[in-house]
Amino acid sequence: MHCEQARIGPVTIGHKAPLALIAGPCVIESEDHTLRLADAIKRICLDVRLPFIFKASFDKANRSSIDSFRGPGIEKGLAILGRVRKELDVPVLSDIHTPDQAAPAGEVLDCVQVPAFLCRQTDLLAAAAQTGRCVNVKKGQFMSAEEMGNVACKLREAGSDNFTLTERGTFFGYNRLVNDMTSIPKMQTLAPVVFDATHSCQFPGGAGKLSGGQREYAGTLAAAAIAAGADALFMEVHDDPQHAKSDPATVHPLDQLQPLLERLMRIAEVCRAL
Repeated sequence: MHCEQARIGPVTIGHKAPLALIAGPCVIESEDHTLRLADAIKRICLDVRLPFIFKASFDKANRSSIDSFRGPGIEKGLAILGRVRKELDVPVLSDIHTPDQAAPAGEVLDCVQVPAFLCRQTDLLAAAAQTGRCVNVKKGQFMSAEEMGNVACKLREAGSDNFTLTERGTFFGYNRLVNDMTSIPKMQTLAPVVFDATHSCQFPGGAGKLSGGQREYAGTLAAAAIAAGADALFMEVHDDPQHAKSDPATVHPLDQLQPLLERLMRIAEVCRAL
């Protein structure tokens, strides 16, 4: 038993549905910046006819250093995401790190995300499932595609049949990720699959007190994932990547987003017509 489709607000992800984009900054930096970036990405997605879900974290609890910027916190962060949802009329996604964050997050978000490092935390998965919202679980860097079957089982046991799984790379030694594209069809036997193009380019902890990475390969990996049948694409996007307060080495430049999406949409059209 598996769910062929998931719903994030008005957006359908999965079997026979159009490719969708989940995008936004890694972390909420300010209310004004979040609204401006969400509006800019929405306009691009309208131009290329790509369903859009806005993503931004209200708290980055898994930063490399204790000195790293974490965001505005759950109360202020959810208020900002609520404004994005209402004023721009786009569904919103953010991640939770503890079970007690699930209920308030579920009152605002269209999709509650479970971070990769926490994908085996039973209580967190159950709390996310019980919000009644779509749940996006990122496959842990230490997990195989097959092991995500246990994650899917936990979500179903907790009452959810509306969830997606995200491929975001697997550890290959220290500070290095690789992508096995066969994980996409393997996890599609469980649920619709999202491909995280920017985190897959990350060197976790590779810059000492922050993660390094090679953003120039995000498009290559995204193209390969779409050709492999990914149902949706996840990308962190920023209008000033070098000064982004989280993941500056991998966030995709806003001014390069539209040409990349246009190329990826052509790949998706060809592959889905086969």
